[in-house]
Amino acid sequence: MYRIILSFIFIFSSSFVFAIDSEIAFDDPYLQKRYEKIISETRCVTCQNQNIKDSNAIVASDLRREIRRMLREGFDNEEINEFLVARYGDFVLYRPRYSGKMLLLWIVPFFFFALGSIAVIRVLRHREKLMIDELTDDSEYK
Repeated sequence: MYRIILSFIFIFSSSFVFAIDSEIAFDDPYLQKRYEKIISETRCVTCQNQNIKDSNAIVASDLRREIRRMLREGFDNEEINEFLVARYGDFVLYRPRYSGKMLLLWIVPFFFFALGSIAVIRVLRHREKLMIDELTDDSEYK
């Protein structure tokens, strides 16, 4: 029984050994919360499918360190996001800023869907009209 309990303690406590962000937490809980939010919403530029909070890439570590430094110096979230976008582009943010390009990316698919729907409706109506014309032409000859 002692071994089972010891095994469970080892298994559940070993995850702390593999923690990615090994920096000391901020003294201010508000700063720590902001830090956690920013690093969870920033995409790792190396992994591209992970946020920098979960990534163990060197670039992610550098970005975490840089974000921590900027928070200590008093930068707000918008200034940190501007820095990240200026350096790595809109791709680095999981929630990119609203801009004309983003609006275009959201509107164009709906435009093409509407255009395709109109084309399908016109083709179906034209075929229906042809079928009706054929039926009236056949009945005249009989």
